[in-house]
Amino acid sequence: MKKPEVLVVGAGVAGPALAYWLARSGYRPTVVEHARELRSGGSAVVVKGPAIPVAERMGILPGLRELATRNRSLTLLDPDGERVLRLPTSPEGSPAVEVTRADLSEVLHRSARGEAEFVFDDTVTALDQDEGGVDVTFRRSAPRRFDLVVGADGMHSTTRRLVFGPERQFVSDLGLHGATVPLHPDAVDDPSELTMLTAPNRMLVIHPSRTTPLAIFTFRVARPAPHDRKNTALHKRTVADAYAGMRWRTPELVAAYLDHPAPYFDPLTTVRMPSWSRGRVVLLGDAAAATALLGDGSSMAMAGAHALAEELASHHGDHTRAFATYESRLRREVRPRQRRVGLLSRLMVPSTMAGLVVRNAVGRAVDLPLRRARAAAPAPRA
Repeated sequence: MKKPEVLVVGAGVAGPALAYWLARSGYRPTVVEHARELRSGGSAVVVKGPAIPVAERMGILPGLRELATRNRSLTLLDPDGERVLRLPTSPEGSPAVEVTRADLSEVLHRSARGEAEFVFDDTVTALDQDEGGVDVTFRRSAPRRFDLVVGADGMHSTTRRLVFGPERQFVSDLGLHGATVPLHPDAVDDPSELTMLTAPNRMLVIHPSRTTPLAIFTFRVARPAPHDRKNTALHKRTVADAYAGMRWRTPELVAAYLDHPAPYFDPLTTVRMPSWSRGRVVLLGDAAAATALLGDGSSMAMAGAHALAEELASHHGDHTRAFATYESRLRREVRPRQRRVGLLSRLMVPSTMAGLVVRNAVGRAVDLPLRRARAAAPAPRA
């Protein structure tokens, strides 16, 4: 019998992971990506929780551990750049592994490319579905018909816009902006230490990553300008204004942002959808339920990819039931994360000095039992 054909839009994390599992579930996946190639660099992500057994079953966990960043601790600084406290970034014995998003994407792509078709430098421009399938129009390629379409194309999903409506219907603004810029490797003295400077409404992080450190700006502005994703000059001016007057290494890091030809900038938002599917089209990962700031978007994408392929296989071609069961499974994971993201945003980037004091007190409260546990642990044998 002819294998059902599935178009997966997006080759970041969710797309290649889904392609891998779909191929093992009796489907023929095609992955289309608007970028010309897999993206390099990028922020660090943590593979943890429900993504760990998925990575183990894919056989990629040892490879991810080899690519792990060397980050072991987080140092918090006060507005003057003085150290407040130092925390371990991962509990002792945790199975979680931190890698760059680019490394994770590459590992997933290598796992899937032998059994899936990958099309780069192209994107979907129209989707016309009926009871038997979906007619897909591409920007470059010839039109094709697929049995199913999966939107795994991130926060600003084209698939979601074409099928469900404009982005503004589903996106909730956290009141924060995020900006990043790569740094020279000499910008960090200790590759195992992540450093965070916080002042009211502003946070600045130097992340050592694996090979290319990043400066990460997270901040609020009094009067947000209308967002234009392509207006790099506006992004640079916004970052410079937000961090004017901050001490420590702030002027140096802002200068690096201003000098870069294409630094990253985006409002921090969450995506909440009343339904993740419509007919033969379903959403996956950040396209369906982004949870900014929690650092587990990639893990939820991997877990969701496995769940979606598993449900499609177990429902034997009944995509309606498969989509519904997949969504029910993943919403149990997503709901509590989205409920606490607002509180987390206020805790991470307090708006007042009093809020900073509370945030640091929480950090000390977390650190104390960890220190006691480490002190009570038996010394390693010689």
